[in-house]
Amino acid sequence: MRKFEASLAALVSVVVAVAFCALPAAAQSYPDRPVRVNVGFAAGSASDVVYRIVLEKAATELGKPNIFVFENMPGAGGNNGLASVKRADPDGYTLAATAGGPLAVNKWLFKSIPFDPETDFEPVAMLTVNPLVVAVSAKAPFKTLADLTAYAKANPDKITYSSVGPGSGQHLGGIQFELLNGVKMRHLPYRITGQLVTDLITGEVPLSFQNIINVLEQARGGQVNLLALAAKTRHPSIPDTPTTAEAGMPAFLSNSWFAVVAPKGTPRAIIDTLNKAAGAALTDAATIKRLQDIGTEPTPMTPDQLKAFIAAENVSWKDMIAKSGLPPM
Repeated sequence: MRKFEASLAALVSVVVAVAFCALPAAAQSYPDRPVRVNVGFAAGSASDVVYRIVLEKAATELGKPNIFVFENMPGAGGNNGLASVKRADPDGYTLAATAGGPLAVNKWLFKSIPFDPETDFEPVAMLTVNPLVVAVSAKAPFKTLADLTAYAKANPDKITYSSVGPGSGQHLGGIQFELLNGVKMRHLPYRITGQLVTDLITGEVPLSFQNIINVLEQARGGQVNLLALAAKTRHPSIPDTPTTAEAGMPAFLSNSWFAVVAPKGTPRAIIDTLNKAAGAALTDAATIKRLQDIGTEPTPMTPDQLKAFIAAENVSWKDMIAKSGLPPM
């Protein structure tokens, strides 16, 4: 009996030792080759810039600079990028850099999408929440938010506003503005942010509910006027722009948000490794300043917090889309 007990104890010790050694080794070795980050939006767009700032810093936190390789796949309101990641192996070497539209809105906006945002992915990290600014061409007659609202009410379906695609935060900002003021406007989605901004400058499409970064330089150059920021407090990147409350419309609060997810089944140890690196990047003073300078707010969350956030956003936007009366796309 003593021999058996001794042998069993020895076996247990070996198993525990092997498990203890193997798991940290796996965690420490990941990633040991390039990680493809599929960006669901165009190169140079607000989301693209944010992903690169945060993940390049996260790579240094992992001790492996340049480990993330970015691939832009814009189109279908961000659906194309997420669909491709759904089909990828759940090994931590393919991630989706995506946004609130694909993860919380498009399920209710499109007739069908090739994934379920809540069940087909593993939440990895929230990156930033981005307050939207009401931007108009300097050639447009609207000088204040009140001017814009009055014109929209007096001229149904006469104002066209732009966005980077159906379901984007910019599109949803327009929907919120319409619902709040009882007005109807025309939505014109663009595939490329650069062309959107060009047409905003010329006045061809005079209005956009934009991420600050996309119109910051144009506003500083006097080509675009920023009527109000759809947030509770002013932003340091545009300190002279009033909030919507200061402009007389306190109920109009709107933003977009950017996050990273992985294919369903990606090991939790890998998810936690990535989340820890992203969290370190988002709390780094230099990175915070870089993000705030372009009009975004670092918003770190745990994977579980992000999962709950996505679920809540789906409920909220299901109701919002239903109230808007938008037909399925």
